[in-house]
Amino acid sequence: MIKVKDHQLQEAAEQGMDEFVSVFTSAILESIGGSFENSDISQLNSDQVSLIAYVTLRDEIMDGGFVQLIHNGYGPFFFRGPFAKAMKEWGLDGLSSLIKKAHRLYDKHHKAIEVDCSEDEFMQLFEQFPMFDDLDDDFVENEETWTEQIAHYIDDNIEKFAIVEK
Repeated sequence: MIKVKDHQLQEAAEQGMDEFVSVFTSAILESIGGSFENSDISQLNSDQVSLIAYVTLRDEIMDGGFVQLIHNGYGPFFFRGPFAKAMKEWGLDGLSSLIKKAHRLYDKHHKAIEVDCSEDEFMQLFEQFPMFDDLDDDFVENEETWTEQIAHYIDDNIEKFAIVEK
C-alpha cells in the first residue's frame, strides 16, 4: 500500500493544490518504479491509476497539447480506456467531455500523428492537425480548476490513494 506522511500533507496543503496532489502522485509513482510508461500499474487501484493518468495528461497537454500526447503513445490509454468515465465519476464533467471530444479526433487522425518522425516533422504535426488547438486551449483554461477539483476528491477519499502515517 502507498504511504504518505501526515506532515508532508500539511506542508503541501499550505503550499497549494498542486503540491498536495504531488505528494500522492510522487508516492504512487515511487511505488511503481518512478515511471507511468514502463511500469506495472496492475498493483495500483483504479483511483491511483486515474490520478497518475491525470498528471500525465496534464503534463503532456501543457507541454505540447493533444498532438504531443498522441504522438508520445498515450492515445490508447486515454481514448480507449475508462479515463473519461473515471473523471466523470470524480465530478470533472468538463474534463470528461473534453476527453470524449478529443477521442473523436484521435480516432480520425491517430495513425498519422503516431508515426516515428524527426523533430522537424513532429513540429509540422501541429500545423497539420490544428483541429486539436481548441481542445488544447480548453484544457489550459480549465487546468487549474480541474487540478483543484482533483485535490478535493483526493482529500475527501484519501483512503483510496494512500495510508497517512504520523
